[in-house]
Amino acid sequence: QFPFGRRLPCDIYWHGVSFHDNNIFSGQVNKFPGMMETVRKITLSRAMRTMQDLFPLEYNFYPRSWILPEELPLFVAEVRMMKDSNPSWKPTFIVKPDGGCQGDGIYLIKDPSDIRLTGSIQSRPAVVQEYICKPLLMDKLKFDIRLYVLLKSLEPLEIYIAKDGLSRFCTEPYQEPTLKNLHQVFMHLTNYSLNIHSGNFIHSDSVNTGSKRTFSSILCRLSSRGADVKKLWSDIISLVIKTIIALTPELKVYYQSDIPAGKPGPTCFQILGFDILLMKNLKPMLLEVNANPSMRIEHEQELSPGVFENVPSPVDEEVKVAVIRDTLRLVDPQKKKRKDTQCLLYPGVADGKLQLKPVKIQVKYGMKDKQHKHRSLKLSLKLKFYLKLGSCQSSEQAPEASEELPDAGPEPDAPRSPEAALPSLCLKQVFPKYAKQFSYLRLVDRVAALFIRFLGVKGTTKLGPTGFRTFIRNCKLSNSNFSMAAVDILYIDITRRWNSMGIDHKESGMCLQAFVEAFFCLAQKKYKSLPLHEQVASLIELCECRLAALRGKRLVWGCG
Repeated sequence: QFPFGRRLPCDIYWHGVSFHDNNIFSGQVNKFPGMMETVRKITLSRAMRTMQDLFPLEYNFYPRSWILPEELPLFVAEVRMMKDSNPSWKPTFIVKPDGGCQGDGIYLIKDPSDIRLTGSIQSRPAVVQEYICKPLLMDKLKFDIRLYVLLKSLEPLEIYIAKDGLSRFCTEPYQEPTLKNLHQVFMHLTNYSLNIHSGNFIHSDSVNTGSKRTFSSILCRLSSRGADVKKLWSDIISLVIKTIIALTPELKVYYQSDIPAGKPGPTCFQILGFDILLMKNLKPMLLEVNANPSMRIEHEQELSPGVFENVPSPVDEEVKVAVIRDTLRLVDPQKKKRKDTQCLLYPGVADGKLQLKPVKIQVKYGMKDKQHKHRSLKLSLKLKFYLKLGSCQSSEQAPEASEELPDAGPEPDAPRSPEAALPSLCLKQVFPKYAKQFSYLRLVDRVAALFIRFLGVKGTTKLGPTGFRTFIRNCKLSNSNFSMAAVDILYIDITRRWNSMGIDHKESGMCLQAFVEAFFCLAQKKYKSLPLHEQVASLIELCECRLAALRGKRLVWGCG
């Protein structure tokens, strides 16, 4: 650890909050630029809505959402229309502040008029969603699942899912929402940071009981009831892949801005926390994605009034140690360089004993870390401990619900290597393993590639009017019915509207989400009789084909 920096570069930089905690020019960083912005509740809801417009059936795992305050009139109108068409419909909605975490500011309402229209809604935008009233219960309690997902690479896209996760329980028996119980947070909200303050919260040394348990223990109970656990896992894997496909276009724009192609720079990976709720019929629903999931493996216990002690949490150790350990195994630079001088904090074997090799991991501190002391502290003090503890768990059994990976390690009679003494990988690759099943969903990814191509100035995330006109000209999208004057009007109208929503005023121009809307508008004008996803796919192919032809002509001219 080098809190004040070091002269020699490191192989891995472990940042506490974001990619920008410190300036890094080489190695690997455990954060993607723009990830915190991309998974915020409003940005995530917009990305999921775009995919729901294209593929409504494939993205029905995300609740219907409205963005406040800009969509408040739309929210009121749609709820009124749905109630008029179905008088027996008695919905409940959940309001979540955009930048909130740990359950802060979340509340339930039965009618749009119940939204707290104070000055804070303007200064602190929010998302309002349909509340899932019929969740799966265990011991009469509502619970959610925290799954850990490793995004190892953006290009090519590489995703791993941990074979086990955490189940976080409410602390009061669940009842469907009524006006009387709407404010009972210990009944309706599964946030650990809220329920830990309940007198009913149970800290357990067992992974099968208490208010926090392993997901594998829940799967075992479901399996004993005859539930199809394999299908449930398949649905969860599909949910994770589809969600990351929805997020990658925005991430790629941020990535090229901070790490331009063709220039030396760091590569990135990141552990994400997916919060998933199971419905009564075992359908998984995405609640949110956390860019900085807690990796704490202990909890505070009050010994006497005002006196607290950190006590180990076996459930957290069971899941989180394996995630950290295997993330470092997967991004280990030694696998590429194979040099003795290269080193990661990595369990090795010497004289039949597990030992730790020298370290070139740097835990970085920055101004943002001071604002998140609990995150920095747990990272800087626990990182080595995670790996030491992980190296001591070589006899650990894989969760019952998980399946062994083919690259789990050599056969017992093979020559011993550092990985031979470690448990099998708890992280299962799901992409590109299942790429063929999901590649048709990556339309917005291809639209983002066009957007990035015409950005012009490296390091920017917004498209200027000249870049947009160049895109239209090069792809030959203007004609007698759609003049360049109409192109300018389209650019101005959409850009002005998105800028009025308060989206990143640091730069002027058209953001990716605005460009996607403009692209969809162009596709609908050109291919009127097709469904939206076919319209967009057809326009993408047309643009890619014309740009490839233009590039070929330029190569010929260059040779001439």
